[in-house]
Amino acid sequence: MESEMLQSPLLGLGEEDEADLTDWNLPLAFMKKRHCEKIEGSKSLAQSWRMKDRMKTVSVALVLCLNVGVDPPDVVKTTPCARLECWIDPLSMGPQKALETIGANLQKQYENWQPRARYKQSLDPTVDEVKKLCTSLRRNAKEERVLFHYNGHGVPRPTVNGEIWVFNKNYTQYIPLSIYDLQTWMGSPSIFVYDCSNAGLIVKSFKQFALQREQELEVAAINPNHPLAQMPLPPSMKNCIQLAACEANELLPMIPDLPADLFTSCLTTPIKIALRWFCMQKCVSLVPGVTLDLIEKIPGRLNDRRTPLGELNWIFTAITDTIAWNVLPRDLFQKLFRQDLLVASLFRNFLLAERIMRSYNCTPVSSPRLPPTYMHAMWQAWDLAVDICLSQLPTIIEEGTAFRHSPFFAEQLTAFQVWLTMGVENRNPPEQLPIVLQVLLSQVHRLRALDLLGRFLDLGPWAVSLALSVGIFPYVLKLLQSSARELRPLLVFIWAKILAVDSELVVALSHLVVQYESNFCTVALQFMEEEKNYPLPSPATTEGGSLTPVRESPCTPRLRSVSSYGNIRAVTTARSLNKSLQNLSLTEESGSAVAFSPGNLSTSSSASSTLGSPENEEYILSFETIDKMRRVSSYSALNSLIGVSFNSVYTQIWRVLLHLAADPYPDVSDLAMKVLNSIAYKATVNARPQRILTTSSLTQSAPASPTNKGIHIHQAGGSPPTSSTSSSSLTNDVAKQPVGRDLPAGRPGAPGPAGVQYTPHSQQFPRTRKMFDKGPDQTTDDADDAAGHRSFVSATTQTGFCDWSARYFAQPVMKIPEEHDLESQIRKEREWRFLRNTRVRQQARQLIQKGIAKLDDQIFLNRNPGVPSVVKFHPFTPCVAVADKDSICFWDWEKGEKLDYFHNGNPRYTRVTAMEYLNGQDCSLLLTATDDGAIRVWKNFADLEKNPEMVTAWQGLSDMLPTTRGAGMVVDWEQETGLLMSSGDVRIVRIWDTDREMKVQDIPTGADSCVTSLSCDSHRSLIVAGLGDGSIRVYDRRMALSECRVMTYREHTAWVVKAYLQKHPEGHIMSVSVNGDVRFFDPRMPESVNVLQIVKGLTALDIHPQANLIACGSMNQFTAVYSGNGELINHIKYYDGFMGQRVGAISCLAFHPHWPHLAVGSNDYYISVYSVEKRTR
Repeated sequence: MESEMLQSPLLGLGEEDEADLTDWNLPLAFMKKRHCEKIEGSKSLAQSWRMKDRMKTVSVALVLCLNVGVDPPDVVKTTPCARLECWIDPLSMGPQKALETIGANLQKQYENWQPRARYKQSLDPTVDEVKKLCTSLRRNAKEERVLFHYNGHGVPRPTVNGEIWVFNKNYTQYIPLSIYDLQTWMGSPSIFVYDCSNAGLIVKSFKQFALQREQELEVAAINPNHPLAQMPLPPSMKNCIQLAACEANELLPMIPDLPADLFTSCLTTPIKIALRWFCMQKCVSLVPGVTLDLIEKIPGRLNDRRTPLGELNWIFTAITDTIAWNVLPRDLFQKLFRQDLLVASLFRNFLLAERIMRSYNCTPVSSPRLPPTYMHAMWQAWDLAVDICLSQLPTIIEEGTAFRHSPFFAEQLTAFQVWLTMGVENRNPPEQLPIVLQVLLSQVHRLRALDLLGRFLDLGPWAVSLALSVGIFPYVLKLLQSSARELRPLLVFIWAKILAVDSELVVALSHLVVQYESNFCTVALQFMEEEKNYPLPSPATTEGGSLTPVRESPCTPRLRSVSSYGNIRAVTTARSLNKSLQNLSLTEESGSAVAFSPGNLSTSSSASSTLGSPENEEYILSFETIDKMRRVSSYSALNSLIGVSFNSVYTQIWRVLLHLAADPYPDVSDLAMKVLNSIAYKATVNARPQRILTTSSLTQSAPASPTNKGIHIHQAGGSPPTSSTSSSSLTNDVAKQPVGRDLPAGRPGAPGPAGVQYTPHSQQFPRTRKMFDKGPDQTTDDADDAAGHRSFVSATTQTGFCDWSARYFAQPVMKIPEEHDLESQIRKEREWRFLRNTRVRQQARQLIQKGIAKLDDQIFLNRNPGVPSVVKFHPFTPCVAVADKDSICFWDWEKGEKLDYFHNGNPRYTRVTAMEYLNGQDCSLLLTATDDGAIRVWKNFADLEKNPEMVTAWQGLSDMLPTTRGAGMVVDWEQETGLLMSSGDVRIVRIWDTDREMKVQDIPTGADSCVTSLSCDSHRSLIVAGLGDGSIRVYDRRMALSECRVMTYREHTAWVVKAYLQKHPEGHIMSVSVNGDVRFFDPRMPESVNVLQIVKGLTALDIHPQANLIACGSMNQFTAVYSGNGELINHIKYYDGFMGQRVGAISCLAFHPHWPHLAVGSNDYYISVYSVEKRTR
């Protein structure tokens, strides 16, 4: 699907050339997320789902004031009246036995919800008995929750003074018990259940007394001399919960078919009372044959979901959880429904109590108060589930037919699926989310539920937070132990989503890692094997040492590779290390031994010997540098380390770090320098150590070594060689040139202050001491140094790569990418750019077809901030980039305005020698190459809203010596393949794959002179190089290195200024030397097919790819334009508008890729653009 959309033709273009349509198919370089985004994690959302004060109700006080057989004086009961207490008729047995049976039944009902709690009954108690009971339970519970259940059906109603009633010892009087005293005895945290008439009065009094206590606590805290401060401080009642059967002015319902303790029945036996109440409604007539006696015979157990009773209980739990989650604020839901198992059960059942008791004009009360839920739409789903179940009862009981399970969960999953597929992005959360959680308990629906849950979590971090707030964590944690293979991919995806949003959950998984490591390794390896961009190396032997120790197992080499890859990537930035290590060529591309590749950080003896062999002299640090480091006293600890073997794993790592410290990408070099600082700090063992070296001291010349092979550190972008000594400070980072629109007045100069001298702790030990002597105490200075060392170590580990990688899983990955959405803004912008490109191509082609008589109409002239060294037209916008020694300036050649000017970031002793536009047809990037071999890629240039930003940088050539007389670095870019050809003052042509960010080929030039010009043709896989000795060499990159040079032309006798390979199947090679001889070669022929002579003494030359024009600049201060057959079209010697001022010596020139425009830069700082005559345009 994506490929079809990428290849879709432009709309509304009419008849275009095929070349115009290829804009959609051209690959984009350096436009992946790691290039476009800052390498940092997403802002973490505040996670409120994790309960910091999770509690458990450990003690329960059951206080029953029934006084069976004697009705309280303030209650007039109806006839008939509700009599059942805990489903026991108290008049069916003796008063005392009835009281004990009711108490035992109530305890059993509570034990169904919290079987491990400590239960104490107090039947028709006195005040002292209640006090003794409450104080003993609080003492045993300590900081846990205690439940106080009060049944006051046999005593008067609560008073407005905040009192409930109990008995005296002889049961001759009702004795008031103050709620204030009850608070004192119960303490906090507690939960109170009041089943009596006017129970809302107790809740009000409780709150008043709690406020009074808070005021007393404040007074005692402010004034220690106050009498309250001398008394025992009252406990705070902030963390107490209350459930009351009715409001302050309401009586309990007395319906004969319902129990007298209706509120208690709803809280402790919800399914039984819900079915009984359902049968009493008018709608039950739709289910014939169902009676109150029949519902007592429903088969099954509450905890067995396969039975009718268990399934109803399961559905009830899901519905009440769903109602609470959709109605309650999130923090209140967490407190009441996720903090305590018993409290959650009571509040779920309280929702049922509200529904049933409101139907009898009785309103249950809670503190904290809940919004009304009795009319919620989910109750209709409950009625339907009950209806379906009860309709089967007669046949199940009488005929023994099988029970048909309810379609409730399947229907709710369908509703959730509809929400996922049909909803818009900005919408309310799906109300079925808690039900999806319950469905995870069912093996029948589990796979579908996990799939829908994964799709929901994919919507973003907000969806993950919602799922966690519902309580998904314990469910999916339990599912990790499942042996079902079909669940593993879904669980991996779900856990990736969860961990990306809440990384603290890694701790919760730690105990499962060992037990289930093989399961997840299998899944992870399956995913990694499908990843094509970073193919896994072949398993290697474990000899030679692995930096990541793992247990021996069949997948050990791969796990080692993955772990090492993550470690290396975490030390540097994501986008630069891969190519940096590749530049060091520490990977054997053809051999089987892999050493220090991004995929495998293990070493073998064969790999080590290869790295130290003479054939690899351009890839590793010179032995002179290593030898010099051995002589630096600050690195005495490294003497023995490196002295083990020049090819040891430690030496290789040290070499890599030295290369990375000189990397042109600032983040890479900064991190590498911090690692080097930390290592050097630890290595200081001398009594009077020297100050630690910087990159500048690494670059000074060293005595001759046994071999003359290797490179210098400063070639990769450090400071120039100076006379600095080894006392320079390594604690000073390499000075970085700021990047901005306005250049600073000066360049970075001398390094900062020298490092502080340090005496190692080991020098304070005597030479002979006891085995376990801890040595002298550390001084204050040593403590400061230790703190400094800790800062070194912590600095080396600060990278956002892991968090940035995790952010991928926090973002939606299932929906269509925006760039592939036909209606997205990004897609519309691309269509506009491609229409613009087509228009430019067509108009330029039409202008060229009219014929070019002259090319001397000056359409732009301005003074550049620096002497132009390289000039490059943007292919489709009126923008020209002009590079001087170390800065880039952008000009609008249509409006004559300067658009941007910024520093390239290269060291002051280097110069920019080449530029290329990457992705010119779309989102353009600018590539700059300097004569030290460094390549930098920039974005946001010539942008009025954003500052220029370095996308990436790497060392394109590793053995370049900056010089003012050489060719510097020359490059040629293939947009069709994403390949970058690079060469210069070296003996190779290096090919980089920008998609994989790695070097793919080093083609030896076979010459002793530098490469001055490169040109390639992707269709024929040919590379043409012009050299300083006048030769033209043709390479076929498809062939082996020993055979790839397919043709050499030696007809030029001087420096080749330009070699150009025409981009069509029969295209010829055009080459020009400084002597002005233009030669045309057919790559199939051994000699030139045509020779032309133009002006001599050339300093710059370019060939127009479309118009058959040649422009050359001369040291004699003029520019000449020739046709392809050698005819002179015109000379340009003077500037327009400057009273005939003579142009300076030409330093650079370039044609526009499409328009017949010529940009010329001269040594007098001026940059000018010429075009055909105005009447022609």
